Amino acid sequence: MTMAALDTNTPVMEHEDTRDSRRLGIWLTLPAQILVLFIAVFPILMQVYISLTDWSPLDGIGWWQAHELWNSFANYSDLMADDRFWSALGRTVLVMAICVPVEFLLGLGLAILFVDDFPGRRFLYSVLLIPMMVVPAVAGYMFFMLFQSGGPVNDILSFFYGAPVTIAWLADPDLAFFAVIVSDIWQWTPLMFLILLAGMVGVPEDQLRAATLLGASWATRFRTIVLPRMKTIIIIALAIRVIENFKVFDNFYIMTGGGPGVATETISIYIYKVTQQELIWGYVAAVALVILIALSVVSAIAIKRMSRGVSQ
Repeated sequence: MTMAALDTNTPVMEHEDTRDSRRLGIWLTLPAQILVLFIAVFPILMQVYISLTDWSPLDGIGWWQAHELWNSFANYSDLMADDRFWSALGRTVLVMAICVPVEFLLGLGLAILFVDDFPGRRFLYSVLLIPMMVVPAVAGYMFFMLFQSGGPVNDILSFFYGAPVTIAWLADPDLAFFAVIVSDIWQWTPLMFLILLAGMVGVPEDQLRAATLLGASWATRFRTIVLPRMKTIIIIALAIRVIENFKVFDNFYIMTGGGPGVATETISIYIYKVTQQELIWGYVAAVALVILIALSVVSAIAIKRMSRGVSQ
C-alpha cells in the first residue's frame, strides 16, 4: 500500500472511531438520561396537566383521569383574580427585599473582618456558622420560644426598661412579621458571609500590595480591586438567597403558622394551606407553575450576568 493510500484512509478511520466513541457514550449515558427525564421532566409535565383541570384527591379518581375535569385555563384566570395569592406573593417579595440586603451587608461586613488573621479567628468563625447548621424547623421553634410574652426577649427588654415588659410579639401582625424576619436573618447571614469570604480570599494579594505601595487607601483598594473581582461571587450569593427566600417556610410556619390572620403568610405557606387544608390541587399546580417560571427567569438573569462578569 502506498503512502498516498494511507493518507487517504486515515481521515476515514478517524471519522469512524469518533462515531463509534460517540455511539458508545450515548449508550453509556442513556440510563442516566432516562432517570433525569423521569425525575425532572415527568413531574413538570404532570403539573402542567393537573393545572388545566379541577382535579382533587377528594374526587375519587386518579390523577391520570383528571382530564374528565378539564377546565382549560380557568385556574390561571382564578389566580389572576386571587387577592390572597397576590398578598402572599407581595409579602414574600417584601421578605426578600428586607432579608437579602441585610444579610448581604452583614455577611460582607463579617467577611471583611475575617479575611485577615487574628487571635481566636478559627473559633469565632465556627461559632458564626452555627446558625446555618441548625435545622430550619428547630430554628423556627427557638425563635417561637424567644418571642413568647414571657420569653427571653421580653425579659431582656424588662431588664433595660426597669419594668415588666409583656409584648405579644407573635400576636401582633407587625411585630410577628418583624420576628420572622429576624429569624431568617439570624439563620442565613452566615451563608452569605461564607460565600463572600470565599470570594474575598480569592482576590490576588499581589494586586492589593501593589495598590498599597502606590498609596491607595483601604476604601480605594476595596472599591477598585476587591469588589470588581467579587462581582460573580456577589451575584451567586444574591441569586441563591433570592431563590431561597421565595421558598421560605419552616421558620415562618412554626413561629406563626402564617398568622396572625395572614400577616406572615408567604407564598410557600399559602401553597401549603391550599394544598393540605383546602385540597384544591389543580389550582395549586397552576400557582406552583407560575412561581417556577418566575424563579427560572430570575435564575436565567443571574446566570447571564455571571457569564458576562466572567467574560469581562
